[in-house]
Amino acid sequence: MNNVKTFVLMAGLMALFLVVGQLLGGFNGLMLALVFGAGMNFVMFFFSDKLVLKMYRAQVVTEQEAPALYTMVDRLRQRAELPMPVVAVAAQEQPNAFATGRSPRHAVVAVTTGILKHMPQEELEGVIAHELAHIKNRDMLISTVAAGIAGALSYLPYLLMFGRGGNRGGHPILALVMALLAPLAAMMIQFAVSRQREFEADRVGAQILGRPEPLANALRRLDAMARRIPMQVAPAAAPLAQVNPLAAQRGGFSRLFSTHPPTEERIAALEALPIGR
Repeated sequence: MNNVKTFVLMAGLMALFLVVGQLLGGFNGLMLALVFGAGMNFVMFFFSDKLVLKMYRAQVVTEQEAPALYTMVDRLRQRAELPMPVVAVAAQEQPNAFATGRSPRHAVVAVTTGILKHMPQEELEGVIAHELAHIKNRDMLISTVAAGIAGALSYLPYLLMFGRGGNRGGHPILALVMALLAPLAAMMIQFAVSRQREFEADRVGAQILGRPEPLANALRRLDAMARRIPMQVAPAAAPLAQVNPLAAQRGGFSRLFSTHPPTEERIAALEALPIGR
C-alpha cells in the first residue's frame, strides 16, 4: 500500500510540474518544463550523494578509522543481501542517520557522531537496518527524483515569466499565483513521498534485523534527543534523516509540512508487526 501511495504522489508531482509549464507558457512552457526537469534530475541523480554529505558535514570513513561501525554495517548489509555501502560519519551532535546514493551499488550509509556517542549498540543496529532498508527499497532514487522535480518547479515559473519560454499572451495574475503556490504544493507532495517511504523502511528494517523492538526503541530515543539537540542542516536534506533533524511537527496543519510521519505512529506500526514473535 505504501508503494501505491508513493506512485500516486510521484505521478501527482510530475503532473503538477507539467501543468504549471502548460498554463504559464503553452506548448513552449510544456517543453521547457520537460527539458528543465530532466536536467535537474540528471544533476540530482549523479551528484546527490556528494551534495547530501556536504549538507550534513559528513566524511567518508574507512574500516581502519571506524572498525566497529564498519563491521556492523557489513554484517547487516549481508543479511539484507546488499553490496557494501560507503560508510560516513557526520560531525553533528544530534543523534541521527541517513542514506543517500543513486543505487545499491552507489549507496552511502551515514551516522552522526552524536548517535555513536549516545545510542546503545542494539538500537544502533536498528537504525542501520532502517537505512539499509532505504537502500534495498531504492528510496534514495525516489527521493532524489522528487527533490529534483520540486526544485525545478521552484524556478520554472520565473523562467517562464521572464525567459523566452513564457507565453506573452498569458495572464500575469495567473503567473504570479502559480509562481507562489506551485513550489509550495510541490514541497508538500515531496514531504508526503518521504513520509510514506519511512513507514516502509521501518518495516523492511525490522525484517533485516529479525525483530522490531530495537528500531522502535531507537526511534523513541532519536525523537527525544532531536527535540533537545539542534542540528544545522539545509531543509532540503532533512527528509533523508531517520527522524526530523530540524523540528518536530505534530498534529493539525503543521503535519502537511512535516518531513517525517509522527514518531509515535512509526513506533505503533513497528510494534504491530508479527516479526520475531
